[in-house]
Amino acid sequence: MTSTAEQLNEIRRGSAELLIEAELIKKLERGKPLRIKAGFDPTAPDLHLGHTVLINKMRQFQQFGHEVIFLIGDFTSLIGDPTGRNATRPRLTPEQVQANARTYEAQIFKILDPKLTTVDFNSRWFNPMGAAGLIEIAAKHTVARMLERDDFAKRYKGGQPIAIHEFLYPLVQGYDSVALKSDVELGGTDQKFNLLVGRALQEAYGQEPQCVLMMPLLEGLDGVNKMSKSLGNYVGIDEPADTQFGKIMSISDELMWRYFELLSFRPLTEIEGLRTAIAGGRNPRDVKFELAKEIVARFHGAAAAEQAQADFIARFAQKTLPTALPLQVLVASDPSGEPLVAALKAAGLVSSNSEGVRKLTEGAVRIDGEKVSDRQHRLPVGSEHILQLGPRRFARVKIEKPN
Repeated sequence: MTSTAEQLNEIRRGSAELLIEAELIKKLERGKPLRIKAGFDPTAPDLHLGHTVLINKMRQFQQFGHEVIFLIGDFTSLIGDPTGRNATRPRLTPEQVQANARTYEAQIFKILDPKLTTVDFNSRWFNPMGAAGLIEIAAKHTVARMLERDDFAKRYKGGQPIAIHEFLYPLVQGYDSVALKSDVELGGTDQKFNLLVGRALQEAYGQEPQCVLMMPLLEGLDGVNKMSKSLGNYVGIDEPADTQFGKIMSISDELMWRYFELLSFRPLTEIEGLRTAIAGGRNPRDVKFELAKEIVARFHGAAAAEQAQADFIARFAQKTLPTALPLQVLVASDPSGEPLVAALKAAGLVSSNSEGVRKLTEGAVRIDGEKVSDRQHRLPVGSEHILQLGPRRFARVKIEKPN
């Protein structure tokens, strides 16, 4: 097995916080495989690159010989994670949860080794537990501790309702660590409270508490908000190769380095070499090509990545789209960017938002030559695009940040 020092060096890469490092060192020095857990609630059918920040870290642990558990929160999804919410999250039906969960199983093995990955569902222990079991878990935590959580505290002080079932979510997520006897749990920085509840419950049940490794939330294509399908600033891992490639090429040169750090499998020394090359005069676009090809190849294969780059160059470098168009500057409605539907209307391609939605549904809209049908899609601040409606109508727009 790789030495403790070498493992720690890679584990720290891109991480936001490790609690508690001294405990993790002791666990690693025992020389036995650790149980590494990360939970994902199947609240939407598709995973995006933001989710893969954790999955990539799981892959690292896997390469070091540790046992990786990809936990699908089919039970917790029925509660709804209140993290970061200023209102109660709508609950999903069991049918929605199960349909989404099946897609997760298919997608994660584009990154993880299926032979070395355990996929589990927390309904396995919660469904047979019953009300008595949940009451027992609830007895091991207090309302005062729950109200230490920032989003709960803000809602309580602001007079906004907090449903009792929302208090159950951190307890249920925490008990997952008890059920799995996890040594390390991975999560985003927004999950810190829930992850620490896991440590507390393990101690309450007489287990050695897990270490917690928190990863930063990946900014979406707008470079402002975390990647989210609802904001339209995402890159789905099941999207076509050309779409993935084009979206990655649309990010800013500054954001590119964040993506390299959190998404690339290249050594950090190699990434630093790319920075040096740009400082020495290399075109940032060519370096972004390297990032886009690596990510597209991960999900579609090397041949598809090469073809996606060739298609991208054909569209832009060879000017197959009309670029001799007047530039229309559109001021975004908020820092996350401008909704595509609103941009279509502002550019004069449609007469109303409802027409824009209809044209998207019909498959009549393209951005930089790529067909787009997501009505939630946003154009990031600072980006420049050629919008196309049907075969002959075009508009060239640039999105500026709101005043």
